[in-house]
Amino acid sequence: MGESYLKFDRTLLANLDESLRYEYIRSNRMGAFGSSTLIGCNTRKYHGLLVVPLPELSDRNHVLLSSLDATVIQHNTPFHTAVHYYEGGHIAPGGHKYIRSCSIDSVPKTIYQVGGVLLQREILLERYQPRVIIKYTLLEAHSDTKLQLRPLVAFRDVTLLTHENDQADTRCLAVENGIAMCLYPKYPTLYMQCTGEATFHEEGLWYKHFQYLKEKIRGYESVEDLYSPGYFECAIKPGESIYFAAGLSSLDIASIDTLYAKEAQSRPPRTSFTECLRHAAEQFYVREGEKEYLLAGFPWFGIRARDTFIALPGCTLYANRQETFERILQTTIPELLNFIHQEANYRESRIEGLKDPDVGVWAVRCIMQYADFVGIEAASAKYGHLLDEIIRYYLSNRHPNCRLTESGLLYLEGDGRALTWMDAEVDGKAVIPRRGYLVELNALWFNALSFYNSLPGREKDHSIEALLQKIQQNFCSTFINPYGYLYDYVLENGYKELGVRPNMLFAISLPYSPMERRKQRDVLDIITKELLTPKGIRTLSPRSDGYKPHCDGLQSERNIAYYNGSAWPWLMGAYTDAYLRIYGSKGISFLKRIFIALTDEIKRHGVATYSELYDGTPPYEWHGAISFAMSVGEILRGQYIIEHAAQKEQLSFNYLLDD
Repeated sequence: MGESYLKFDRTLLANLDESLRYEYIRSNRMGAFGSSTLIGCNTRKYHGLLVVPLPELSDRNHVLLSSLDATVIQHNTPFHTAVHYYEGGHIAPGGHKYIRSCSIDSVPKTIYQVGGVLLQREILLERYQPRVIIKYTLLEAHSDTKLQLRPLVAFRDVTLLTHENDQADTRCLAVENGIAMCLYPKYPTLYMQCTGEATFHEEGLWYKHFQYLKEKIRGYESVEDLYSPGYFECAIKPGESIYFAAGLSSLDIASIDTLYAKEAQSRPPRTSFTECLRHAAEQFYVREGEKEYLLAGFPWFGIRARDTFIALPGCTLYANRQETFERILQTTIPELLNFIHQEANYRESRIEGLKDPDVGVWAVRCIMQYADFVGIEAASAKYGHLLDEIIRYYLSNRHPNCRLTESGLLYLEGDGRALTWMDAEVDGKAVIPRRGYLVELNALWFNALSFYNSLPGREKDHSIEALLQKIQQNFCSTFINPYGYLYDYVLENGYKELGVRPNMLFAISLPYSPMERRKQRDVLDIITKELLTPKGIRTLSPRSDGYKPHCDGLQSERNIAYYNGSAWPWLMGAYTDAYLRIYGSKGISFLKRIFIALTDEIKRHGVATYSELYDGTPPYEWHGAISFAMSVGEILRGQYIIEHAAQKEQLSFNYLLDD
């Protein structure tokens, strides 16, 4: 199949209503990334060719190089290949009409056709360096051709926008084959260099009123001015390549072609659904000195504890990266223990959300999946101390928001904030005020205790065995309702949340369940009938009060919709576990069909990766983060589980997934 797996033709690319909705993103494994739409028109304030972390300025990324506008000149006539969306809905220049094809494989590649000129552009983000390299190759030309490259810079936080001002330092310092500049104090210098006999023409112009369509739709400030120091110009011959590099250090320009070739060769092509997921998973790895983390997603998420423990097995173990799993936990575990040991005086670390009450039991689930790969003895030897600390912590009742009750169940004391994975807030208050006895928290608690008590090399703890019996009895009496599903949460005052939500999945999908098999099947049947969609699991049944079929409108409206009907792909991992657990080999063919439907999305919104969420109603439009670690990891894990089950039955469906 080769590069055609993620190739898009001019029919789609010339249609702005469609092409502006397709986005790509590439990271450098150190937190920097480059992202835009397929046609290179930025529609988010997060888009840019070089977006880098600058911890000395803020804990968010910063857009340095917003775009690079290329112009082809023949017979003194310019043909502008750039595409920009301006305030008022104006598109200029309309370079999308010259795009012949675009592929998002090992290296994003676009081919432009301008009369008799065929120009190819490739964009590569250097790994472990804050640098983007853009390669232009003249494939065909029937007369003398020149190429102009105009950088547009921002020097701003991704959450902010910039405007023409007198404070910007617009001076350009000459460097080898290029310039260096720094618009504002405390920012690093940006080096921009070009190969060939390029001449830099300094102009110093503010280009005004760019509009970011995605921000406008959300009700945010959406109009920005960008600064261009000038443009590079050089002649280019058929078969010749011109390289443009922008980074925080200068390059030996003579070696740039070698560097580019080496970097490009290290990126295997994305030739199948599975390969796309594996490479998307690797983009979440973030190395900071001796430490390594898992990013929750692009373009706005940071490093989050719960997301790490949920997504890590899929993004590492199921992507053939066991060493990365161990390195990331080697970084994460000390931070978690730091909170456990000094929770009252704990200050937020590089990892967000370690204080959330369910993080510990998600960590146990993560280690259980590691045990599936290396064996329970090896997992116990490596992470047994952490398991001891987590279980003792919950038993000691020291968590500020979570207490162990006489029933053996965990009770979450709500303070108005969102404390579970359903974390959307409006005006600082949780959209879904989940507190009390939470169904997934207690399912995870029962699972964690059961696993802990089964570890080899230790005697059975009779007090934990007694606690498990108590939890099993009280879980069922607390959560099972007369309608065949589970309450989402229950309060001590007698309130029982009747909304049909997916959190009950974890009571039937985890290796240890407190429910008998017949009840598990009833719950799964309701989830399948009311929550399952072709793109993920709904967060609320359409038959429940408050259901929101579409996640659109202003950001506050989207926050409300996130967990009131939107479908989340990451829940497909737990759904797969539950379906195979209950139906065994009889469920394989059904799950095959579900996952085949999921493959379509790899070629849509976040091309070559998986988005955060989807509408709960057809046509299931995509929303949220362009690339979301929990989505990628759990779909990758779910696919593996189905394939493993199919192999046991001597069935294979890889040919269907990768078609």
